[in-house]
Amino acid sequence: MTAPILEGRNIVRDYHVRGGFLGKARSIHAVKGVSFKVERGKTLAIVGESGCGKSTLARIITLIDAATSGDLLIEGNKVDIATEGLTPEMRRKVQIIFQNPYGSLNPRQKIGEVLGEPLRINTDKSAEERRDLAMRMLNKVGLGHEHYNRYPHMFSGGQRQRIAIARALMLNPSLLVLDEPVSALDLSVQAQVLNLLADLQDEFQLTYVFISHDLSVVRYIADDVMVMYFGEAVEYGSRDRVFADPQHAYTKTLFAATPRATVESIRARLARRRAA
Repeated sequence: MTAPILEGRNIVRDYHVRGGFLGKARSIHAVKGVSFKVERGKTLAIVGESGCGKSTLARIITLIDAATSGDLLIEGNKVDIATEGLTPEMRRKVQIIFQNPYGSLNPRQKIGEVLGEPLRINTDKSAEERRDLAMRMLNKVGLGHEHYNRYPHMFSGGQRQRIAIARALMLNPSLLVLDEPVSALDLSVQAQVLNLLADLQDEFQLTYVFISHDLSVVRYIADDVMVMYFGEAVEYGSRDRVFADPQHAYTKTLFAATPRATVESIRARLARRRAA
């Protein structure tokens, strides 16, 4: 049996805050002993409200922050950036896509430069090879060659998110972390981007960690779901099991509070708007 692409074992992350005038130093327990694993070609959704610890966990998975304790394994190999640092090879294995694509794109760079930069920094490919690969990746995400020499401000929000996805895939990563990738988009564009992510996962056998506060969007794309509450994983299981029979009271509350945003419900909502 092959090792999972990603595995976390009892991950803990504490932040130590110095006290102010007459105040005492204290520790904030952002992530409290969370364990999980993701097989190749599968999607783990990490769900919860703001402040639940899901973004902190995402920073640990993307090798931005080190865990206070616990083990993080990528392709079966233990990763400890606090003591061993981060190798270029490991950086290529994990890429992230942020909620706001415009904020993550350099407004002074043309799209061709945005896509070619990861290759320029991390490989020895020639300028011609970088251009060819960037052109191909634009096609993969539903854009054309005519977009190569345009700037980020010339695109819509959905197109910019496609560009961010293309940039993340330029180094052929094993793992893609998506931090609220569709929450800033219009409903119809959300459906398009979710479909694109599903198609790319099938084609490249990508492994996703999908960070979201919206359980109904997660229902469309996830294989497994982990619900976080105040730094703890209060529910963890297959998507079908979690949606059919949620066990924790917090998960049930999220179901009650979250509007449905599946592709089918998005289309139905748009049809109701047109009819009105």
